[in-house]
Amino acid sequence: MAQHTRPLTGDEYLESLNDGREVWLHGEKVKDVTEHRAFRNSARMAARLYDSLHDPDQQATLTAATDTGGIGLTHPFFRTPRSTEDLKADRDAIAGWARMTYGWMGRSPDYKAAFFGTLGANADLYEPFGDNARRWYAESQEKVLYWNHALVNPPVDRDRQEVEDVFVHVEQERDDGLIVSGAKVVATGSAITHFNLVAHYGLPVKDKKFALVAAVPMDAPGLKLICRQSYEMAATSPFDYPLSSRFDENDTIFVLDRVKIPWENVFSYGDPEKVNTLIPNSGLVQRMTFHGCTRLAVKLDFLAGLLLKGVEATGTKDFRGIQTRVGEVLAWRNMFWALTDAMVSTPDPWHGDALLPKRDYAMSYRWFMTLGYPRVKEIIMQDLGSSLIYLPSSTKDFAEPELRPYLDRYVRGSNGMDVVERVKLMKLIWDSIGTEFGGRHELYERNYSGNHEGVRAELLFASQQSGTTDALKGFAEQCMAEYDLNGWTVPDLINP
Repeated sequence: MAQHTRPLTGDEYLESLNDGREVWLHGEKVKDVTEHRAFRNSARMAARLYDSLHDPDQQATLTAATDTGGIGLTHPFFRTPRSTEDLKADRDAIAGWARMTYGWMGRSPDYKAAFFGTLGANADLYEPFGDNARRWYAESQEKVLYWNHALVNPPVDRDRQEVEDVFVHVEQERDDGLIVSGAKVVATGSAITHFNLVAHYGLPVKDKKFALVAAVPMDAPGLKLICRQSYEMAATSPFDYPLSSRFDENDTIFVLDRVKIPWENVFSYGDPEKVNTLIPNSGLVQRMTFHGCTRLAVKLDFLAGLLLKGVEATGTKDFRGIQTRVGEVLAWRNMFWALTDAMVSTPDPWHGDALLPKRDYAMSYRWFMTLGYPRVKEIIMQDLGSSLIYLPSSTKDFAEPELRPYLDRYVRGSNGMDVVERVKLMKLIWDSIGTEFGGRHELYERNYSGNHEGVRAELLFASQQSGTTDALKGFAEQCMAEYDLNGWTVPDLINP
C-alpha cells in the first residue's frame, strides 16, 4: 500500500527547530531560535512558506504530486523534471514562494532542492553511497526539508597547503561513521534550517581526509553555528526596518568539532578526484542558477516597483533622464525573466528522460547578475538621492505633537502623498539598498554563484565542454574557407 506523505506545516516547522542546536550570538548560546529576537521573524516567514503548501488556494501553483512512490504533495522543484511543462511548474512555484518574501530570502526551503531534486535521476554518481542519495531524495521531497549548504573553505591561509587545522577533514573512520572537524563559509540561514550539505566547489587539497560530501543535521553534537551580527535583532520597528526585521538569513561561521557523521549520511568520501568534480557533475549549478535567476527576477520586480513609487514621491517621474534610467531598471528585470523562460523552453537532456535548465543561459545569468544588481542599486541611489535620508529618525517622531506639524508640512511627498506614506516608502527603499541588510544583499548577489572571476571563466569552460566553442570557431572558419589569396573559393561569387 502506498505511503501517505505531506510537507511540514508552519507550526511543525517551527517546532522542529527547537532541537537543542548550538547557535551562538554576541557571546551567548541561543536557547530557542524561534523565540530569539535575532531569528524569530525570519523563521516565521519560512513558516509562512510551509503553510502555503497546505493552502487550497495556492496548491495549484506551489505543489505537485510526489514521484517517490508515495501519495502526497511536495514543492515541484524537489522532483525530477521530465518535460518543459515540469520545468515551467518548477519556475512558477519558485517565483510563487519568492513573491511571498518579495525576493529577499535567497535561501528559502526550495533553494537546496536545486541539489536534492537531482538525486533521483543521478543517484549512481554517488556510488557506493547511491542508496543514501536515493533515500535523501525521497525524504527531502516528501517533507520539503529545509537545507542549507557550506561549500566554500574559510578565507584563511588559502596560500598554504597545511590547512588541516582549518578546512573540514575526517579525523577518524569508525564502523558507525566518520569523525569530522573543521570550518566552512558561510552556511547562510543555517540557524533556521534542518540540515547542512557539506561539500566543495573545487577541492584545493588532494588528500583523502578532505574529500567528503555529507549531510549534517543542525542538532549534531559538536556542530557550532557562530553567527554574524543580526540585522533582525537590531531593527527597532517594522516601519523603520521593514526588510531587516523579518528577512535576515543570518550567515554563520560553520564549525565542526569532532562531529560524528553516520555512514548513511555520506554522499562521497575518500576520492579527491571524484569529490573535486562532484558538484559540477551533480546538476546543482544549472538548477541553483535557475532558482537564483527566478528569485532575482522577483526581487527586481519589487525594486522596480519601489523606484517607480519613489520618483512619483519626489515629483521627478516625468523628467527625461529619470525615465531613461527607470527604463534601464525595467530592462534588467525583463532580461532575467527572459533567461528563466529560455532555461525552461530549451532544456538540456540529462539522465534517462530527466531534464536540466539550459546551462548556457544559467551561466549567462551568473555573469549578468554581478553587473545588473549593483547597477539597479546605483540608479536608485542616484535618482532618489537625499530623499532616502531626508527622514525622521523613527516612528516616535510622529507621536510627538511638537514635531508632527513640521513633518506634515516639510516631509510630505509629491502627487498628494502624505508624510507617513512618503517616510514609509523611503525607509523601505533605504532598507533594501542602504542599511547593513541592504549592503549584505548586494554582496550576496555579487557572489551568489562564486567569485567574480570564476563565474566568467566558467562560461568559457562550460562552452568548451559542451562543444559550443568548437562550433563557434567552425562558424568563423566556414566564412574564411570561402576565400583565399587568389580570391573566392566558392563557385557562385565573382572575383574582382
